[in-house]
Amino acid sequence: MYEDEFELTFQVPEEESAPEPLAAPAAKPAAPVEPVADEPTRIMTLGKTAAPAVDEPTRVITLEKPAEPPAVELPEEPAPEPVKERPAPAAPATARRVLISGGDRGIGAAAARAFAAAGYQVAVLYHQNAAAAAALEQQLPGCIAIQCDVASRASCELAFHAVEQAMGRVDVLVCNAGIAQQKLFTDITPEEWQRMLDVNLSGAFYLCQLALPGMIRRKQGRILTVSSMWGQTGGSCEVHYSAAKAGLIGLTKALAKEEGPSGITVNCVAPGVIETDMMAAFTAEDKAALAEETPVGRLGTPEEVAKLLVFLAGEDAGYITGQVFGVNGGLVI
Repeated sequence: MYEDEFELTFQVPEEESAPEPLAAPAAKPAAPVEPVADEPTRIMTLGKTAAPAVDEPTRVITLEKPAEPPAVELPEEPAPEPVKERPAPAAPATARRVLISGGDRGIGAAAARAFAAAGYQVAVLYHQNAAAAAALEQQLPGCIAIQCDVASRASCELAFHAVEQAMGRVDVLVCNAGIAQQKLFTDITPEEWQRMLDVNLSGAFYLCQLALPGMIRRKQGRILTVSSMWGQTGGSCEVHYSAAKAGLIGLTKALAKEEGPSGITVNCVAPGVIETDMMAAFTAEDKAALAEETPVGRLGTPEEVAKLLVFLAGEDAGYITGQVFGVNGGLVI
């Protein structure tokens, strides 16, 4: 710009600037006609024609300035909101977060209610029963229900990361998801065998691997697996179920030894005959016979198992790890 202006002033003003010093005082009044004064105006007019080029960068700047804040604010806004909500609880217990797989029914749903009553922030994973999961969300303020097929590593990863985004971290993991089937061993298909292992054992493996890095960094954590008395003794016509549940017990004991130095405890609960929808295949006569065989003379409730899970997740259970707790009314001793 400066080079262009000097060229213009050199071409026009130089010739007229010579007479001006000769005209002495008279040249100054003649200056109003000033080519020099006109030249700035010409430069201004030239500047006006060039103004769009100059104005456009300024417009670009004004467009960039408003565009930058939303780009920066949008990712930042979700992060502070959960952070503000997390410290809100007053007691340390209420600040703890628990993730329960298979939390939409039976022992899992009872555990969700028990942990919520104890002041935990609760997240549950469900497979297909979206209605039950939604009902649990409405029943328990702050409860989060996320769909997940624990037999799939990819599904577990997506669900776990969603839980971490919603709650910030997982302090307690309850591996409760499971399926059951009564079938002669010789009739079990390879697909049924694999599905049983994938849901009842591999699901716990996936979730433990996802939860442990954060627990190890924080040097604290609780992992609870839900096995079965058949995992301890074996059940006729439930060989694949018994094998998977026995695998959970082995996983619990070995993982407890490995993660103890990191301040993480790992324990297992092995329920007996509990009144859940997994007992739907049993007739009233079958249930009565099982109750009669049980020393306490009745079947167990999901709430009784849930209370033990809450205790094992608490601070008072810090010296308990690698153990299997039977909740079976004395049926297995």
